[in-house]
This record gives sequence, structure tokens and C-alpha cells, in this order.
Amino acid sequence: MTTDAGTSSATISTRQVPRALTIAGSDCGGGAGIQADLKTFTLQNVFGTSVLTALTAQNTLGVQGIFPVSSAFILQQLNSVFDDIGADAVKTGMLHNAEVIETVAKVLRARKVVKLVVDPVMVSTSGGRLLDEAALSSLTTHLLPLAELITPNVPEAEVLCGTKITSLDDVKKACQKLHSLGSRNVLIKGGHLPFDEAGRPASLGNIDDDARQGPLHTIDTLYIGSSGEFIELRNQYIHTKNTHGTGCTTAAAITSGLAKGETLVKSVADAINFVHTALSVSVQSHFMIGSGHGPLPLLPPHIPSFVQLLKQSCADDWHKYTYHPFVQQIADGTLDVESFKYYIRQDYLFLRHYARANALAAYREHELEDIVEGARIVGYIGDEVSLHIKYCESWGISLEDLNNTPEASPNIAYTRYVLDKGASGDRLDIRVALAPCLLGYGEIGMRLKNDPNTKKEGNPYWPWIENYSKPEYQTAVQEGEILLEKLFREMVPAGNQKRIKQLVENFKQATILEERFWEMGLKKIR
Repeated sequence: MTTDAGTSSATISTRQVPRALTIAGSDCGGGAGIQADLKTFTLQNVFGTSVLTALTAQNTLGVQGIFPVSSAFILQQLNSVFDDIGADAVKTGMLHNAEVIETVAKVLRARKVVKLVVDPVMVSTSGGRLLDEAALSSLTTHLLPLAELITPNVPEAEVLCGTKITSLDDVKKACQKLHSLGSRNVLIKGGHLPFDEAGRPASLGNIDDDARQGPLHTIDTLYIGSSGEFIELRNQYIHTKNTHGTGCTTAAAITSGLAKGETLVKSVADAINFVHTALSVSVQSHFMIGSGHGPLPLLPPHIPSFVQLLKQSCADDWHKYTYHPFVQQIADGTLDVESFKYYIRQDYLFLRHYARANALAAYREHELEDIVEGARIVGYIGDEVSLHIKYCESWGISLEDLNNTPEASPNIAYTRYVLDKGASGDRLDIRVALAPCLLGYGEIGMRLKNDPNTKKEGNPYWPWIENYSKPEYQTAVQEGEILLEKLFREMVPAGNQKRIKQLVENFKQATILEERFWEMGLKKIR
């Protein structure tokens, strides 16, 4: 059978493929600009087109030269794309002078582009100036009134607003200011303004080179102009030099979501998660290109990290675990109180065995520093148990009640499985068996924390969500992922599929047991 165009019915119509256009400069180093945009579009399953506004000679160390493209040729490129291919959403990046900005704005207005994401690129990650200062007024006058969203970082927002930003309150005022300049919505990215555990802005002096300041977190602030609502998207701050092109990638991922018909809030949340994951992978896999501020690892998903491989190998089970009805009812506050109290009593028993398993993992180590690190993890779990006891007391459950709680069969099955892996396997076996608990709770905590549909006010389970999204726990997650990647590189010979299959099955079984742990709580299974 053929379509009316005479092609096979299996052929995908180009009108079914989301189309995104980037109007930006070229980065010959491949980390930012249209190169980063097109890689992002591809990874987001969107067909990407591009209009070049400038050619840059740059690498991870800086910008060595800029060759502007004439406004006449930019206009010709824009007409070529719109006349034939079209665009479901558009992103602008480096627009280096007023003439270029006005040319682009005129075309976008004439073409009635609604889904426009403006990334006000002014300075590269390495410090190179990319926007003519005289073009600022043109940007606010001609382009911002067309924008569905503007995505400045803190330094860019300071330039646009003409004010210093040193607190979350300053960020929110800047959002409102940018909205008043014309953009319908505003996202101020928080990577340049991380906060410590007490909510105070952290010193950025040598933050990328010194992770000893303690757990930090970032807050990306989305302002919805129509309602005046602020949505705070919080993530652990990741200490890495691989930040070249993060702004371009974020805006391109948002544009991809809009091109696919997703809401602005979902597009932004997914984009921030996409970039945060890429930053995490760059640390876990020791990804490094160049000797300066390296790019993100925007690589095809068929080259996953070990942690990604584990999750992908049991994707259905992982989804059932992290999106279990027990979890979703925690999010909306509808979970039966008795089910939750049953769960936290069993969780106390689980944590005791979890500490034993981690002590066994420390015993399995050979190097003194690894033994000490393993002991530190057990100490951290001990602190968590103490906090858990106090948390249970807030629900009317005493320590005596906890110690007299019979261990439920799903709890026994899970904890004994992990302990058996520690007794019969090697260091990697027990770490893989422990991983679904650490990684899953961290993923659930951050997802529920950042999901605008999660009920906060009046939700008795909100403190539980905050506990697993807090910087200390997210730091533990990152350290756990790094350890897994390290052990995998050290202990599994390249191409040893038999061993990889064993580890995958180990992780899958532990994930299934985690899912059954939720089911135990939901149905109060004994």
C-alpha cells in the first residue's frame, strides 16, 4: 500500500516530525552554539535546522575570533528555512549586533512565530564577549516582546536588568523585570548562584576546583507571566569544569519540548533534568574534551555509563519502582496514613540491615582509603537511622514500637537478597545490589520536589520528599554513582558480556524487590 504521494506507508511524513530552528553562531570547537543545539535536537528526537549568525574561532580555552555573517545572508537563510521546511519552535542564541537582532525579529514577527525561546548569549563560558553592548537595547525593544521565554543566567540577567543579583529574592525581582520588558515568561538559570545547606549563596571563588565547601544546590527559577507564579527547580550543584555550552543546550532542549507540543513547564523541567543528567554523566565517566571548560557529553544514548546501562536494562521495572502508586500518592498527599506508618516501621528494620550490608561492603574493600570511605557511609546511615527514629516519633511511633515490629516477608526477601550478594559475591556485586535503593530514592525525591503537580501545602508527606531531595542525600547519590563507575572500570574487563549480564540481573532483581517494598507498604503485607 502507498500514500497519495506514492511512497511506502511506512515512511514518516515530515509534518509528523517536530521541527526546531536555531538562529545562532557556530562554535568550531563543537561544544556550544549551533553545534550544541543540533546535537540536542537530535537527542530529543526533533528535526533541527539552523541559521548561522556568525562564525567563531573558539575552543575550551576561549574565543579567539569572530567573523560576523551579514544581515542580508541571515535573512536569506531564514527565508530558505521558513519557505520550505518551517519550524514548530525557534531558538535564538548569539545575535551579535543591533542590525542582526532587528533582521531576525522582523522575520519572526512576519512569520508569526509564537514558540520563541531567546537565549541572550552575551559572554561565553570562558569569558569571551559575544554580544555588542549597543545591541542590548535592540534586544529588549525588538526581540523580547516576541519571546515565549527568555533564558538568561545570573550574569546575563544582571546586565539586562542593570542590577546586582545576590539572592533568590533578587532573582525573582529580575524575573519580573524581564517580564515587564516583554518576554511572556522568564527562566533565570541558577548555576552561577549556588546555595549551601542553610540556603545562603555560596562563594563562587574556586568552586569548580574545590568541592570541599559541602553540599550545594542550584535553583533554576521559572516565572510564569500570566499568573505571576514562581516555580523553583532545585538540583544538586555538580562540581565540574564541563560547563561549556550548558546555556545553549538548556535553551535547545526547551525548544525541543515546545516543538513537540509539550507545555512550557514540562519543557523547562525536562530540559533542566536533561542538562543535569549530562553534567552528572560527565563526572561519572570522567568525560573531558580540551584542557579548559569542556563541553557536555552530548553523545548517542547507545553509549551509556554503567549506571545508565543498569537502569536501561530493566527500564520497565525501574519505572514501576520509581512511579509506583505508593510514590504517586505520597506526591499528592492521598496515601492512607496507616499504610505510610506501616511503611516507615518496616523501613526502620530495613535501614538496620542496610547498614549491615554497607558494613559488609566496606569489609570487602582492599585499600585503606576505600575501607575508611565505606565506614563513613555506614556512619551516615547511622545518622539517618537516628533521624528516622525521630521522624517515626512525629507519627506517634516510639522506638519500642519499632523494635517490636515483626519483619514483613517482602522486607525479609529484599534485605536477605542484598546480604547474600555481599556474602557470596565481590565488591561490585554488593554495591550493585544496594544501588536501586540509593539511586531510586534520590531520583524520586528530586522528581517529586520539582514536579509542579506535587502537593506541598497540607501534604503530610512533604517532609519525606524534602529528605530525599536535600543536598546531603543527593551528594550521597552522586558519590554512589561515581563509586559504581569506578568499580566497573576496575573489575569488569572490556567486552565481558557474561559478567555484565550477571550485574544487570543483580540490579534488576533488587529493583523488583524495591517495587515490592512499596507494594508491602501500600497493602500492609505481612
